[in-house]
Amino acid sequence: MQMHEFYKNKNVFITGHTGFKGSWLSIWLDYMGANVTGFSNGIKSVEDVFCQSKISDKIADKRGDITNRNQLSFAFQNAHPEIVFHLAAQPLVRYSYEEPYITYLTNVMGTLNVMDAVRSCDSVKSVIIVTTDKCYKNNEWVWGYRENDELGGHDPYSSSKACCEIVVDSYKKSFFHHDGGNGSKTGIATVRAGNVIGGGDWSADRIIPDCIRSIQADKPIELRNPHATRPWQHVLEPLGGYLLLAMKLYEAPEEYSEAFNFGPRAESIVTVETIVKKIIQYYGKGSWEEQAMGHTAHEANLLSLDISKSLHRLNWKPVWNIGNALRKTVDWYKYYKDTDVYDLCTKQINDYQKLISDWI
Repeated sequence: MQMHEFYKNKNVFITGHTGFKGSWLSIWLDYMGANVTGFSNGIKSVEDVFCQSKISDKIADKRGDITNRNQLSFAFQNAHPEIVFHLAAQPLVRYSYEEPYITYLTNVMGTLNVMDAVRSCDSVKSVIIVTTDKCYKNNEWVWGYRENDELGGHDPYSSSKACCEIVVDSYKKSFFHHDGGNGSKTGIATVRAGNVIGGGDWSADRIIPDCIRSIQADKPIELRNPHATRPWQHVLEPLGGYLLLAMKLYEAPEEYSEAFNFGPRAESIVTVETIVKKIIQYYGKGSWEEQAMGHTAHEANLLSLDISKSLHRLNWKPVWNIGNALRKTVDWYKYYKDTDVYDLCTKQINDYQKLISDWI
């Protein structure tokens, strides 16, 4: 069954639907005809893709705190979800140093509350828990991390996401075990992706929003660590993987209830400096300069994912190289003020879907 046929009329629950990835996921699911309920504590900026696309007019847009067990459980029971995507999180490494308590409370206890809500909701058949590539203990290896590599985390954000993986694994083994088809009918998987880019992200301490803000203000882009290497990918790449995996979990929970990496191919693992130069090229103006480091919080210099498991087990594959991903991203920021943003997003989704027709 093709993905758009599968999701049509499915009840889908998304935590963190007002965030960058959550907004794009909500738009994609709505575009495929799903009945989407979003649960979030609010919006950060009226410039975000969530507000600009007016997706809240097309879905059930619910407000609540992921750390409030009763609020979340009530929302679950009212939505009768068949499929759950958990994206709500405190997502910033540097902020996790400033507010470690909020980071652990949101990321760990929020995930625990989601798992408990799923356990109490008989309608749920498929669950995707979004963590991060930073959940791995980073040894600064030149090769990519595999799903069975050691979890860890130097900073509070990374370690909180490793904790999430442990919580989910425990709940799967304790309450959702599959024993030859006689156990739980709910499939649960964790997904790990790296630095995602795309239109409509205005978050602080992220390279693309920082670049766009500086370019639009005619100021040089300041880079803290231009030589840091990251696995860059357009937001639609991992989201396509999440959607595909959720469908497979729904159909065969015992086969896919595992962890999966969704990252770019090796040629898209490049330095921050390379990204910034391409953004300036595609935007048509801008400059950059290296910022004096001084005393800053620890940040990883080298981190990439081995995506072999997703390639072979799911038949998923990245289809936009770094050039295509950046062109689509820059185009969004250049044109969003003069067009219907929902249409702008769905056009990019449609362009992407044409390239993945062999696995959706």
